[in-house]
Amino acid sequence: MTTTPVLHDIERYIPVIGDVNQKNAIAYQLTRGAVSTVNAVQMAVAESYINGLEVPDSVLKALFNTCMPVFFKYFPSLLAPYDWVLKETNQLAEGSKDLMKVQYDMPQAMLNPMLGDWDLIYPKYSMGLWQKGAANLEESQKHMIDDMIEKMDIQDGDNILDFGCGWGCVANYILSKFPNVRFTGLNLSHWQCEYMRAKMQDPKSYLSSGRFTLYEGDMNTAEFTEKFDKILSVGVFCHVGNLTNSFQKLASFLKENGVVFIHIITVRTPNNISSPFTHKYIFPHGRYWNYDAVPSHNKDLKTVNRWYLNGINYHKTFAAWLENFDANQDYIKQLNYGIDYARFRRIWRFYLLWLGTNFGTCDGEYNGNGQYLMVHT
Repeated sequence: MTTTPVLHDIERYIPVIGDVNQKNAIAYQLTRGAVSTVNAVQMAVAESYINGLEVPDSVLKALFNTCMPVFFKYFPSLLAPYDWVLKETNQLAEGSKDLMKVQYDMPQAMLNPMLGDWDLIYPKYSMGLWQKGAANLEESQKHMIDDMIEKMDIQDGDNILDFGCGWGCVANYILSKFPNVRFTGLNLSHWQCEYMRAKMQDPKSYLSSGRFTLYEGDMNTAEFTEKFDKILSVGVFCHVGNLTNSFQKLASFLKENGVVFIHIITVRTPNNISSPFTHKYIFPHGRYWNYDAVPSHNKDLKTVNRWYLNGINYHKTFAAWLENFDANQDYIKQLNYGIDYARFRRIWRFYLLWLGTNFGTCDGEYNGNGQYLMVHT
């Protein structure tokens, strides 16, 4: 039987560890010095693998499973590799152009088979919900969206904004369920938008129904003339640097009695965390907000309900992505990634192993997904 971590159980380890924001100046500097050592070790392991060191998956997983429970339970402040991880930054979306270059504008022919691309469930780069008995990745993503529909109380006829809509998977699935729902999708990735534009011309796709509108653009500058009944955002807020200003913007798009639903990676540690490896190679300026961060930013939107989804769900999702990635090597190795393919492959295998294992750490009780239902204040 697992127990849920309680904040005071972690904070009793202060001042050596814990919430770095509550330390005095000397203790803070000592902690940041220790963080630099942890970062160096993590990057040495990662780049040795990337540069060709042959290490079996079982060895890497054993290493991660040995180290990560110690950090999550006893040294969470050492998982904040940079000062900017701990506080809000000036822009809503931080490093968005860099993010597109290294991640979301990767060849779609690589990402699509890795994430799964079916008739109804398009590629979806976020957690599948396995805890309700899903038998495979496709079913887990259906369960995840069905769960969102219930929590948001989507009604036929709703006008919905998908803030960072990816490949249009959530919109396509919900449109298939509700014949009078309208959807607007916002996405910065040109190649994901091209995927959706093709679907908008495909009579078999619900994106071609005339009820889906696509806007290609940056959330920093997004504007809409109409207001929405529901706003949902899946995964985007891991790339958002300023919750206060972001919520102000979302509130300006929301009808007076509307709701916002946010799904993000979140951690139940005293402070936000990140990873120097993922920041450099996978998600520039990506951070995993503390589970209490969203409710604490309640100037324009207030949280009226929230849920923690155990990290085992994402652990299984990453395992499925890794299996798909490996199974499609003969095809995807022919694509142009701008670097030597063997190196690219090792970067992505390390990423899938690293995060996949971390979400399963401590039975998924520390590192999982947070969901937040919000309304106007």
